Amino acid sequence: MLLCLELQSPNGDNRGRRVFGSNYPIQLANLVEPTVKEGFRYHHAESDYLMLVHWIPDSPDALPANASHIVGIGAFVMNNKREVLVVKEKHGYFEGKDVWKFPTGVVNQGEDICTAAIREVKEETGIDTEFMEILAFRQTHKQFLGKSDLFFVCMLRPLSFDITKQDSEIKAAQWIPIDEYANQTYNREHKSFEYIARICSTKSQGSYGGFSAVRPSSGKQNYLFFNGQDFKP
Repeated sequence: MLLCLELQSPNGDNRGRRVFGSNYPIQLANLVEPTVKEGFRYHHAESDYLMLVHWIPDSPDALPANASHIVGIGAFVMNNKREVLVVKEKHGYFEGKDVWKFPTGVVNQGEDICTAAIREVKEETGIDTEFMEILAFRQTHKQFLGKSDLFFVCMLRPLSFDITKQDSEIKAAQWIPIDEYANQTYNREHKSFEYIARICSTKSQGSYGGFSAVRPSSGKQNYLFFNGQDFKP
């Protein structure tokens, strides 16, 4: 498929600002080489197609880049005993580190942050939850596949309490006192983890206002996150 895209310039002048894009299904992968020889470059790839583009005018390429960030969540779940839900992972960065951490995961394409947090907790621990607030978020760069990373710390309220851990990824899962979680050596030695632990501990004492999720319209699905303690819609 050959696409011609017109890009609007700030002053409304479109002249010469054209991009040609070739969207090749995976079945036509043999056409990639001759297309590249004609001046096209890679723009992005999905599981079933590859997109190549070619900027026509003799000016700097202004075509927006492919998605630059991966979005992740960490779930702070606390019961009425001030115990937090934590896991030890079998694989990845925390393998063998003997660190209790919050359930974490990546937000799927088209998935809301709050929905992803609920899903990840359920998958890793079997605990049903309700999304409450975003307490903080972190941005880091050059992470998985060279992308930047946005990581949201979400507070969820537990709706069940009996743990059924995910055997494929989780070594252990349990409820532990929040002070025991916060005072782990790993948290004290890694500032971002220390800050997150302190924020969650402060929230557990009712002294911190996070960001609530509100759907501002009945049209396209989206959420607006804001401090619900200081602003009431």
